[in-house]
Amino acid sequence: MDISVVISIFNEKESLRELVGGIRENLNHTSLSYEIIMVSDGSTDGSWEEIQAIAKEHLESQAPGSPNGLVHGICFRRNYGKSAALYCGFEAAQGDVVITMDADLQDDPKELPELYRMVKEDGYDLVSGWKRKRYDNTFTKNIPSKIYNATARKVTGIKLHDMNCGLKAYKKDVVKNIEVYGEMHRYIPYLAKEAGFSNIGEKEVTHHKRKFGKSKFGMSRFVNGYLDLLTLWFLQKFGKKPMHLFGVWGTLMFLLGGIIALWIIIRKLVLQSMMSSQIAQQGFTDIKLRAVTDQPLFYLALLAIILGAMLFLTGFIAEMISRNSAQRNTYKIRDRF
Repeated sequence: MDISVVISIFNEKESLRELVGGIRENLNHTSLSYEIIMVSDGSTDGSWEEIQAIAKEHLESQAPGSPNGLVHGICFRRNYGKSAALYCGFEAAQGDVVITMDADLQDDPKELPELYRMVKEDGYDLVSGWKRKRYDNTFTKNIPSKIYNATARKVTGIKLHDMNCGLKAYKKDVVKNIEVYGEMHRYIPYLAKEAGFSNIGEKEVTHHKRKFGKSKFGMSRFVNGYLDLLTLWFLQKFGKKPMHLFGVWGTLMFLLGGIIALWIIIRKLVLQSMMSSQIAQQGFTDIKLRAVTDQPLFYLALLAIILGAMLFLTGFIAEMISRNSAQRNTYKIRDRF
């Protein structure tokens, strides 16, 4: 099988027949064998019944023994999210090149042959689409998307203009060696990079206006996106060595708090000694020193000591969990002989 087209679907019944027709139209004139994997992510609008009908019609229209254009369906009992849909689609994919696209007709099936060529002939591990000219609302999508992508480029080190574009092409090895979970579908290029697939390219693609229904993603996706980016960065950098983060900061805070507290106490003792000497020499009787416990800095020092100890213990416990994990020695092997 040359190409697997994986599509995540949530209440997109009106667009499915046109979408599949567009995919078949643009791939049938090539010599490539392909399959279409449609994952209904808990749709409630009859999308699953439409998928079944489309699959049956195209199976009946195929020549006997021809693998081209077969539609495979996966139906979730409830809505789990796009990452779950892609994970199951990747698991089922058999094509040498796996291409993902959205079901809302905003991605153009005409891009499929060129995306396949870039992976197969140019040798890219992953090719991400770039919707330079978008037809979304400027204030709710375009501007936040630019800010989000600029941050993602800075954190991940991957120079993509549109990290979250749904239209992407992958080598089969890529999708079989990464795990997409939660809402990490936004950062598949970063997951691929961390798995050792660093040859990541970009292709400018055509973007169409939404033809049916409305977008399933609101402004909350940008907030969630930033939180997921921080989570992913932390797990990739410190997931197997948490003590390197918590231990370092815990030790620094503990030492800083301890030094400040010790300095306050020593300063009080020195001043007390000096004052005692002056009282003995000059007969002063009304000189009083400020108590250590009356100084806010002393309590800040104690807080730093406590937080430092807690961070160190957090790192220690996380390290124990990591070392006892069943995945502590899971590594991506490219080849062996």
